[in-house]
Amino acid sequence: GLSKRSFVCRMWRSCVALCLFASSAFAQQDRGTAYEALRVVGTQFHRAALARIISVTGLDGDPQPARWNVLVADRGAPGGVRELVVENGAIIANRTPKGTVVGSTRGATIKTSQLNLDSSGAFQVASYTADKSHQNFDLVTYALRTNDRGNPTWIVTVQNQSRAPLGTIHINADKGNVTRVEGMYHGADMAHVEQDPVENRRPDRVERRIPEPDDQYTGEESGDVVSSDEVDERDGDENIVKAQIKRMFRQTKRGAQQIFERARRNFDDFISHRG
Repeated sequence: GLSKRSFVCRMWRSCVALCLFASSAFAQQDRGTAYEALRVVGTQFHRAALARIISVTGLDGDPQPARWNVLVADRGAPGGVRELVVENGAIIANRTPKGTVVGSTRGATIKTSQLNLDSSGAFQVASYTADKSHQNFDLVTYALRTNDRGNPTWIVTVQNQSRAPLGTIHINADKGNVTRVEGMYHGADMAHVEQDPVENRRPDRVERRIPEPDDQYTGEESGDVVSSDEVDERDGDENIVKAQIKRMFRQTKRGAQQIFERARRNFDDFISHRG
């Protein structure tokens, strides 16, 4: 009768919804990592391009993005840079980047022999950092490039469902250490930055210059990195909060290093075994 048909319709709608959810979840799980996108570049564009990678970026990952944008130094391209867009295991666009190229410092390319952390591992480190700071998030945006010292660096920004940034974690993709955290800890906002003073220390032979954005502490005391040992609690609650943030940053670095040791994956080995 009517009630039976209504029951069948409800069951059918439930099955359709479940199938759609399952297919969506499978599609997200099937999204390729940055390493896999670079392998596509090497096989479908040119193997030599892997020695000229400027940056790899992916937006709104859940946890991996639907597509990766790869910038390659190419003397034959207008402006000397080519942009390759990889999605579902294929290059879907080969074009000149629009506007100013935001990539590695001074156009430096990534030494793939020093690349030991895939985007899946970068997500694990970033997720751990967010968890330690009690920061929930929905989406992740990735950028892999070199810093001003030439080290390959993952810059991972966690976002809410509206794509608003909640915090950013900088991870050395060679050694796996967290070098900089922006706006993640309780008592801090997106303007507050913690960074590893050792990682950002300048070699003696490097000339003094105006710091680039990656070098700067953009909290209230711009340019200053204060350790908990240097904080005088008599100066008030503000310094106590800063000391707590410093302590959390050090704890995060230790835990993230352990995650890196488990997730470590050298890119050149990945390519040679599966390329």
